Amino acid sequence: MHRKDFIRNTALAGMGALVVPHYLSAEQVVLGQNNKRYKINTHWSKADISRYPVNDCHEMVQDSKGRILLLTNETRNNVLVYDKQGKLLDSWGNEYPGAHGLTLFNENGQDVLFICDNNRHQVIKTTINGKVLMVLDYPRETGMYAKAEEYVPTETAIAPNGDIYVADGYGKDLVIQYDANGKYIRHFGGRGTGAGHLLNAHGVCIDNRDRSNPLVIVSSRQHNAFKRYTLEGVYKDTIELPGAWVCRPVIKGDYLYAAVLQSNSRQGQGSGFVTILDRNNKVVSNLAGSEPSYQNGRPEEMYQTIKAFQYPHDVCIDDEENLYVAQWNSGKTYPYKLEPIA
Repeated sequence: MHRKDFIRNTALAGMGALVVPHYLSAEQVVLGQNNKRYKINTHWSKADISRYPVNDCHEMVQDSKGRILLLTNETRNNVLVYDKQGKLLDSWGNEYPGAHGLTLFNENGQDVLFICDNNRHQVIKTTINGKVLMVLDYPRETGMYAKAEEYVPTETAIAPNGDIYVADGYGKDLVIQYDANGKYIRHFGGRGTGAGHLLNAHGVCIDNRDRSNPLVIVSSRQHNAFKRYTLEGVYKDTIELPGAWVCRPVIKGDYLYAAVLQSNSRQGQGSGFVTILDRNNKVVSNLAGSEPSYQNGRPEEMYQTIKAFQYPHDVCIDDEENLYVAQWNSGKTYPYKLEPIA
């Protein structure tokens, strides 16, 4: 790092969280490396905070109409619906006090949502406008839970055939698989010391980049890793990401994107960033983080270098390759938009 960059980054680290993003936006500071570089817009959301407040901004998706949906655990408006320019189009929901996971699935040509609620210990399937279609209670069929409170689902992933994979990321770290009608099939993962075990199974996704070999990718956040399984729950391998408390993996095209809640070396200090992996699951860019570096095939420890974010919790990639970053426990801030630099 050049001396000028070091001085700038050191100065940024000492500035207040509410000031730094404005500076970044005004100065058009570039985040990221290689072919994944972005400029940040901290004022993307045009919502009136007095009417449409947020608490933790947990997750975001883009629907088939091109709208951006944000899930927050603020029960005055659990879901905020935006256009890509940040104009608020709609809002709904006040029954999800523990709103945490938001997954969109196109079911027979119709968008449906799956919401994980930590407080309710449930997964709720809804229409795109919030009408409840199905509720999955705690998975007593597994024989692993004595009561609902032991089950704290954080994320879902939906396979092309409609199978539902639920990550119990704040409970027993199991992944529970259901069919499209909510019938229990199996469970896998769980806390332990084996290679296929998980620690804070915070997120899950279906990786269809290799159509002949689809896989389930699960965040093992406190292991600083993603773990890969077959669709039947058989452990395959681990993607090590030293230093990175990764949230859910998001696949877009050939790339895997993930919000990193915090750097391992600076826990509890608002040290998050965003990481991007290529088709071979090699890190190619860290937005507001250290430049990717490998030694003997293993990534070197990653960490925040620019205080653009506090605690990133999710990243949404739209149809124009823009990124939207939602943050947890970050002063009730609206999401930021990151626009790619050609």
